[in-house]
Amino acid sequence: MNAGKTTSLLQSSYNYNERGMNTLCFLPKCMSVSERGQKIHSRIGIDGGATCFDESFSFCDFVNGDVTRDKISCLLIDEAQFLTKLQVYELTDIVDFMNIPILTYGLRTDFLQNLFEGSKYLLAWADELIEIKTICFCGKKATMTARVSSDGRVFNSGEQLAFGGNESYISFCRKHYKMSLERGVALVCEDQ
Repeated sequence: MNAGKTTSLLQSSYNYNERGMNTLCFLPKCMSVSERGQKIHSRIGIDGGATCFDESFSFCDFVNGDVTRDKISCLLIDEAQFLTKLQVYELTDIVDFMNIPILTYGLRTDFLQNLFEGSKYLLAWADELIEIKTICFCGKKATMTARVSSDGRVFNSGEQLAFGGNESYISFCRKHYKMSLERGVALVCEDQ
C-alpha cells in the first residue's frame, strides 16, 4: 500500500510507448470501477487503459488472439496478487516461449500477513523480484498492511478481499503492525 506500484506500472508502459513499442496492461476485474471504465488509476491522478481479467481469463489465449495484431513489447499487470496459480504459469510460458517480458505489480500479503495466491507463485517462479518500498509513520520500511475501520480499529480477522484505499488500510513496519494489533487500534505516532 502507498508504495507507488500503479504509478510505476503506468510509467513503465509510458516508457515503452514513447519508444514506439506496444504494451498490454491488465487489471483484475474485481478492481475495475464501472464508472471509470477499464482503466488503471494511480492515487496521484494518472491513469491508462487496461484489459480486465478474472480467474477464468487466459493470458496465452489473449496474447495469441486477433486483438493483438501488433507486436507486443511488454505485458504489465496491476494488482498481480489476484492472479491464479494457472495464470502465473501461463505468464511464465509467455516469457519463455513467446519472448515477451512481463512486469507485475502487487502486494505480497493480505492484512493478516497471509500470501495471496498470485503472489505466492510469482515469488516462486519470477525471474527477478524488485521491491517498491513505502514507509511506516515512524520512517522505517513498511512491510505490513493493517485493515482498519473508520474509527481506527484494527481488524485481526475477516475476508481476504475487502476493497478500499487509505481509508481502509495503513502500511506499517512490523513493530508498529504488531503494536496496533495488540492495542486494537491503528497507531499513527510513537506516543500512542
